[in-house]
Amino acid sequence: MLFNSFHFLFFFIAVVIVFFSLSHRFRWILLLGSSYYFYMCWKAEYVILIMTSTLIAYYTGILIDRSKTSFWKKVYLCISLFVNLGILFAFKYANFIGDSVNSALNHFNLLGSIPHLKVMLPVGISFYTFQTLSYTIDVYRKRTEPEKHIGIFAVYVSFFPQLVAGPIERSSRLLPQFRERKKIEYENVKQGLELVMWGLFKKVVIADLVSISVNNVYAEPQNFSGAILLIATFFFSIQIYCDFSGYSDMAIGIAKIFGYDLMTNFRQPYLSKTVSEFWERWHISLSTWFRDYLYIPLGGNRVPKHRWYMNIFIVFAVSGLWHGANWTFVVWGLLHGFYLVFAAVTKSCREQICRVLLLHKVPKLHSFCKVVTVFMFVLVGWVFFRAQTIKEAVYILANFFDFGGFRIGDLRAFGIPKFEMLISFVSITILFCVDYLSSEGIRLKRYIWEKPVLRYACYSMCFYGIVFFGVFDKVEFIYFQF
Repeated sequence: MLFNSFHFLFFFIAVVIVFFSLSHRFRWILLLGSSYYFYMCWKAEYVILIMTSTLIAYYTGILIDRSKTSFWKKVYLCISLFVNLGILFAFKYANFIGDSVNSALNHFNLLGSIPHLKVMLPVGISFYTFQTLSYTIDVYRKRTEPEKHIGIFAVYVSFFPQLVAGPIERSSRLLPQFRERKKIEYENVKQGLELVMWGLFKKVVIADLVSISVNNVYAEPQNFSGAILLIATFFFSIQIYCDFSGYSDMAIGIAKIFGYDLMTNFRQPYLSKTVSEFWERWHISLSTWFRDYLYIPLGGNRVPKHRWYMNIFIVFAVSGLWHGANWTFVVWGLLHGFYLVFAAVTKSCREQICRVLLLHKVPKLHSFCKVVTVFMFVLVGWVFFRAQTIKEAVYILANFFDFGGFRIGDLRAFGIPKFEMLISFVSITILFCVDYLSSEGIRLKRYIWEKPVLRYACYSMCFYGIVFFGVFDKVEFIYFQF
């Protein structure tokens, strides 16, 4: 069931009406039942996996809390980690490891092979697995109290707005909200609908429209010139941002209508001035998860420099694997790790160059140059993220700037009419304008939003853009595959 479908619209309206009609003590039952129904709409039997993950995390959390010795606390923690990560490995990484081993055996002409398992990747398994893991680890660290009500805990794991693509919520933040008495409030509904509408606009008007071009080019990149490859990659950077942040906006907005607050997952990432800042703005719930549960336990930056650099590479290699069972994702992660290490190593040199060029005396130009530079680095990374193989990614990068013989008419290769192409560029311009106005220190957006006429004009433009220019072909969200 997709957010951008009539099926979900009717489902959501029904759940909201029943939710606010029910007594507070029965609402968790409605949320749990509707969340499981929502998840079962993809593949019903896979609800057993989320139930198993829930039960393991719930009971190990209680056992950790009750244990008197550190030994048994560690035993129960290991059980939770082993079972949850084992399920994730079996469904997401077993074939990847097996295929990699088989390729190595074939390369060295060795006999033997690992059979390929015929399993479908459960939707959202990486998200709810990390959510249960963070709960168990936080109970072990005594940063959160174990939840005694199994039903409320199950709602925390499976809450349908953020179940399949986040944000990855911490138990200390979300669990207490399910015990609060919620009542329908105008401000919550208004803010929620604003987020849902903007998220839907980003998904169906921007992401799904440019995805047609991206899919046509990346299906057979060898058939296209450098300019087409470059534009297609730029389109993909817009697609993945609008697709994923659009989902997050809708998830946060839907939860807000019920009265629940989910964490912000994106903060204008393409306006970042450093790669480090980019990761403070992009998929914030995941980057902070890796910071708290992997980077800091490894020692963070409180270790010798070579260890610090290694910690960065480890975290980003794991982050790449989290995104997908393919070596292209590993390279994508390692590339971002390299960016961060390179930035740390060359910091003093770059500062000296800026002083020589007198860029510090024109801060706005300096900031603009940094934003463009970071965006280009991120763009290169997206090539590995989107390409099917490393070989294809290398070909695309090698031909990025081969503009020989390019003509405007070559844009027909994207496979969408001129009018739709125009809509894409206009909507992308609107996206960057909204992101800029939403940045810290920009007061114009607040001025616009405080004027009812201007605010409702924005609502109308967004609504009619969705109705007349939106793509309603039930295109799944990109991060559903993770």
